[in-house]
Amino acid sequence: MARLQVLSALDTARTQYYHFKAIIIAGMGLFTDAYDLFCIGPVMILIGRIYYADEDGLKPGLTPPEMMSTVVAIALLGTVVGQLIFGWLGDHMGRRKVYGLSLLMMVSSSIGSGFSICRTRPCVLTSLCFFRFWLGVGIGGDYPLSATIMSEFANKRTRGSFIAAVFSMQGFGILASSAVTLIVTTAFGHGPSHSRPSNYKTPDEADLAWRLILMFGAVPAVLTYYWRMTMPETARYTALVEQNIPQAVKDMEKLLDISLHQISEDTPPRAPTYVLFSKEFLRRHGRNLFGCAASWFLVDIVFYCSNLFQSKIYHSKIGCPEYYNAYREAFLVAKLQAIIAACSTIPGYWASVFLIDRIGRVKIQMMGFFAMSLCLFALGIPYYNYWRKHTNGWFFILYGLTFFFSNLGPNTTTFIVPAELFPARFRSTCHGLSGAIGKVGAIIGSVGFLWASHASKTREDDECAVVKRSSKGIGMENSLVILGVICVLGCVLTFFFIPETNGRSLEDNENGEETDERPMIRRSLTHGSAVSHQPIPIP
Repeated sequence: MARLQVLSALDTARTQYYHFKAIIIAGMGLFTDAYDLFCIGPVMILIGRIYYADEDGLKPGLTPPEMMSTVVAIALLGTVVGQLIFGWLGDHMGRRKVYGLSLLMMVSSSIGSGFSICRTRPCVLTSLCFFRFWLGVGIGGDYPLSATIMSEFANKRTRGSFIAAVFSMQGFGILASSAVTLIVTTAFGHGPSHSRPSNYKTPDEADLAWRLILMFGAVPAVLTYYWRMTMPETARYTALVEQNIPQAVKDMEKLLDISLHQISEDTPPRAPTYVLFSKEFLRRHGRNLFGCAASWFLVDIVFYCSNLFQSKIYHSKIGCPEYYNAYREAFLVAKLQAIIAACSTIPGYWASVFLIDRIGRVKIQMMGFFAMSLCLFALGIPYYNYWRKHTNGWFFILYGLTFFFSNLGPNTTTFIVPAELFPARFRSTCHGLSGAIGKVGAIIGSVGFLWASHASKTREDDECAVVKRSSKGIGMENSLVILGVICVLGCVLTFFFIPETNGRSLEDNENGEETDERPMIRRSLTHGSAVSHQPIPIP
């Protein structure tokens, strides 16, 4: 495909104010995603205390694991649906036209989740699941649109850093969810006592506390709605899909200070005739789509599973629910989430922002998978023999490094690569497909492994009655080792299926050409080409 001058100018444009503005606009969806993922743990603690309370107040109320699994899974299922639908709409209607719709869905569903209509347990939980499903649809729709818009606005030199910066807004969403939970529980608890309460009956106003926590997720989305509605369509979509080059030139001149008189009006390129999932599409892009979807699937199993292990792993630090009232228990869980985010999660995100355009996507993804596997093996193999009774500083360092290398690695790169690898008219759809497969992995990780991690037998030496009531499973040790094996598999899959997109124009992938030497070498080895004698580069 001949390179259009407006797109070449976009690739070489200097970094400007609008790039940073676009990071904030695009990042609010990811912010809301993380906010709702991490606030649901403390919220379900409060819901358990209110709606599963013991009538005589002798034991604290506890949300059953099956209910917790349902609430988590229903939002992730909505995310799968949203990524598929909005990814397709982004390619057929335009990125900007549906960008505001996904944000409105997040706003309305966050508010709806907080109201949840009524006060009886079946009604509240049914309503909460209903609104969280639609919240998931809005969040899922934001993934392909945010990544695609940022990739198409960015210049070639810093594109990876800009998309990674959008994704790093998740870290601030985690901190915001923890901060709001800490403020709300402290305000409602009026300085809760550290001592064991004599009665576990939760006051009626606690029903307002969890609703406020959920509804606050709508605030940052509302603040960026106007910006989303006034931003223009991306030049790449306008020029390559709509084939309106003069409009693309005008939009980029307005936003990125590209002089109109320096760019001649090119002839619109002839659009390829093949369609999504045709034989020609699969020949050109099928391998890349498989690599993106499979790697995202694997990392989400590990990432979402690790998030939900926190309350179990940090049992020795939080203590038993019987030691605290409802506000204090939710406060401590939120506090631990904030510590993990500040010490490992956010540093990992920003290390990725700094290194992604210097090292490359493939190397960072392989390094992240490999380092995560080492940490998980170090935690899992001696878990019951040592770590369960010796949760010391080294334990927290290893667990924190798992999150650090996830974000300085596959959790970030799986968001970036699909937004760079596919042609403009398939870019949003393919990103949505990859993300949807990833969220299927998230469902497996957050639901399947949540159950599997329960002890294979009841341990009478456990201090908490809550632990003794846990369902049987394969145990924490086996679960962590399996997650380590998944990371090794992700490392191998990355080497064989993920091409390097660093430093390349997005248009270089329009013809489905190979993006690095490794696929050419594998192909030549298969067909006996003369290229097979050349040295194989180490990624």
